Amino acid sequence: MTSHPAPDRDQFTVETERFRRELLAHCYRMVGSAHDAEDLVQETYLRAWRSYSGFEGRASIRSWLYTIATNVCLKALQRRRIRVLPSGLAGPYDGPDRAPSPVAAGEVSWLEPLPDTWIAPLDGDPAAIVVERESLRLALIASLQHLPARQRAILILREVLEFSAAETAEILGTTTAAIKSGLQRARARLDELEPEPEKLLEPTDQRARALLDGYIAAFERSDASLLEQVLRIDATLEATPFGDWQSGRAMCIHILDTYVLGAPGDWRMIATTANGQPAAIVYHRDTADTLRADGVVLLVPTPTGISRITKFHNPALVATFGFPDALVR
Repeated sequence: MTSHPAPDRDQFTVETERFRRELLAHCYRMVGSAHDAEDLVQETYLRAWRSYSGFEGRASIRSWLYTIATNVCLKALQRRRIRVLPSGLAGPYDGPDRAPSPVAAGEVSWLEPLPDTWIAPLDGDPAAIVVERESLRLALIASLQHLPARQRAILILREVLEFSAAETAEILGTTTAAIKSGLQRARARLDELEPEPEKLLEPTDQRARALLDGYIAAFERSDASLLEQVLRIDATLEATPFGDWQSGRAMCIHILDTYVLGAPGDWRMIATTANGQPAAIVYHRDTADTLRADGVVLLVPTPTGISRITKFHNPALVATFGFPDALVR
């Protein structure tokens, strides 16, 4: 039996810690949940530490970590349902006028947003930041969840992380022919899900910030007319845990104005970014006149207005973004 010297924890940290943020982004792309991704990265580092003394540099430290992380994700996905958005369940609601109906608790595993602060490149390289944003857009993450897990891994490793076919085959323990075939099928499926990706504004673009500010103002002032100014005519609106979603500016504004906006001062929003998109932390005034954490909303800004609104009605997400569960007036 071959024995290995005891691993050096300081050396392990030096060699591996710089990859933690990109591994977190990788696990998030695979599973669609920031919290699950965080747990899977922890599992990756635990497994890496246990086998570090036998690593011996047979591959780059980065590809070795991605091998562990990818296989940790694939194992986790064997026992989990895919995470979706309401628009991934059925077409837009077109029934009688009523408030959106929540899905029964536990019936659906919902996609979750990823705070940009969790994965921002430490070196601040502008090119790296743009690539990271593009590969974490909510629509792409939602589409990825509809791919079989191994196809998902192949597409992410090849198209996002730019591993070669041979490197990807090594990571997944298969052949380059299988990788090429899997990638072709994954691309075809993604084209079916989103045949014409939209032209998006970067969250740092002044036009994107103006659209976010307009959306926030509409809620804080309870003024539906402000939504007319920022939403595209073909805008969509969806919110977890509601199964219904709306298509078209008129329907979106009707639902928000009739069932959501309430009175001026009922809502408070704080601008942030998530999934490389403009976003806002949402607070709602309760019966005790306290602004309580309500969730997170993500917008898709385009040169002609907001094309998609996705609200995650989950107060626990607010803490994920580093904000308090209540605001002092």
